[in-house]
Amino acid sequence: MISLSLQKLIAVLNAECLGPIEPASAIDGLTIDSRTIRPGQAFFALKGERFDGHDFAAEVANKAAACIVAERRPALPSDNTTPVLLVPSVLGALATLAGWYRHELSAYVIAITGSAGKTTTRHILHHVLSRFYRCHQAVKSFNNHIGVPLSILGTPPDCQVLLLELGSNHPGEIEPLARLAEPNAACITLIGPAHLEGFGNMQNILVEKTSIAKGLKADGVLYVNGDQPALAGFAKTLGCRVKTFGTTVGCDIIGTDLIANGLTGQLRIDGKTVDVPLPGRANLMNVLTVWSICRDLKIELSDFSEAVKTVSPVPMRLAVETIGRITLLNDCYNANPASMSNALETLSRLAGQTKQRAVFIAGSMAELGKQAEQLHYQLGRQAATAGVGCLLACGPFARAIIDGGRETGMAEADCHFFVDTTQLCDKLHLFIRPDDIILVKGSRVNGLEAAVETLKQLNPTTQDKAHPKQKIPN
Repeated sequence: MISLSLQKLIAVLNAECLGPIEPASAIDGLTIDSRTIRPGQAFFALKGERFDGHDFAAEVANKAAACIVAERRPALPSDNTTPVLLVPSVLGALATLAGWYRHELSAYVIAITGSAGKTTTRHILHHVLSRFYRCHQAVKSFNNHIGVPLSILGTPPDCQVLLLELGSNHPGEIEPLARLAEPNAACITLIGPAHLEGFGNMQNILVEKTSIAKGLKADGVLYVNGDQPALAGFAKTLGCRVKTFGTTVGCDIIGTDLIANGLTGQLRIDGKTVDVPLPGRANLMNVLTVWSICRDLKIELSDFSEAVKTVSPVPMRLAVETIGRITLLNDCYNANPASMSNALETLSRLAGQTKQRAVFIAGSMAELGKQAEQLHYQLGRQAATAGVGCLLACGPFARAIIDGGRETGMAEADCHFFVDTTQLCDKLHLFIRPDDIILVKGSRVNGLEAAVETLKQLNPTTQDKAHPKQKIPN
């Protein structure tokens, strides 16, 4: 975490200081959240759609903040002694400080982007590299114009490898993040139809994701999915070193014999079998992606394989849970067509192995623009093709999902749509059986964690006398 003198912070931000400056004043980290501030931290008074950090200036001053970075003079007690650093833009000041600190760090920086798999790839990479290096990674999915600076500023000074995640839902967002991060290595997991509302078409997504290369250091390496010819071909026109990973001939790093066995899987790399304790083919590709980077960091394949054996799933990303006799695939963190397809494939394979009825609780996918209706219809068709026995959809495009399922052969009695997650949860007890295997997946706006909690309340091993009507019917 960043630590510097108050005088140095003023100089880096070129700020006007209101209030006394003690010669020994020091900054020990920073925060944008008044609820979590610790004594000695700098408070950056960011403004958002629903809040204004300036409104909490008095609160952080009372909590012994080292200073307050603000765009205007905040309301403070008359006896206040907390320095206020005035800047034209608090958000700009956050990025400026992160850029300065990035140059103070000696860490090897790896930046990851892509339409799907960013967080899981980063998670696996951190799990492996932490065995060999002092490794720091972004918190949760801190991957935007606020999250990336905070991730950099939260990095310990002695960090050897820093893993960052760069996200975007509109053109022009990746490049400034990449230039701020100045990665030694950058990775594009895959390109898919995500955030089409902001991008318009796949070509714009391709251009946006590959703009990560514009922040690469001069000797940096760009790792891209070689199974996507358009991506690999475009990347090779960018004037940087490119390495491709994939399962097709011509990739620089090739994985073969990918087998998804339900809850686990395996693949072969350079003739060695790598066991992966995660569900789905996409996770096998994530592991291959991670290997392409680890290989260049002098990790032996045998050591890599041993490390991968103990990796755990990222919460709410195809995480397998047991609720009584129900098997739950909790993947409700987010969704786009590519990740939906992978999750359905995993559900289908698991249901086939366990002979359980496959249930798909599908939340609408957000930010798909003009193609949203068609993509949700296709999702319904995919659910039917995957052998889903009960399809429950909620959100703005729930009807399109159901139409796709019914028109691809699902019985009308097995397909139901709901206006929102609340309505879904109220009716869920009518459709779930004790031995189901259930996939819960949708975009964040659906708040499908509520459906997961409802399923837990419906647990047939739980004695809930207060809500007997919600017991799972036999």
